[in-house]
Amino acid sequence: MPKKAEKPAEKAPSFEEALTQLEELVQRMEQGELSLEESMQCYEQGVKLTAFCNGRLKEAKLKIEELRSAANGEQ
Repeated sequence: MPKKAEKPAEKAPSFEEALTQLEELVQRMEQGELSLEESMQCYEQGVKLTAFCNGRLKEAKLKIEELRSAANGEQ
């Protein structure tokens, strides 16, 4: 059986790119013209994008807290 060609690792989107993709998915779903299968695919992708955005926001919050602590001489 021949090996399938491996896809190159996709570069993670920036926070802004992921948020834009999420907004586009929401707009498509709100139009109400998608099939059930398409809606489920959009929903699944939306869940992934939401988790990604939440993770990036948590990382940013932690970084800000670290910088504040360092600026106040805490650490």
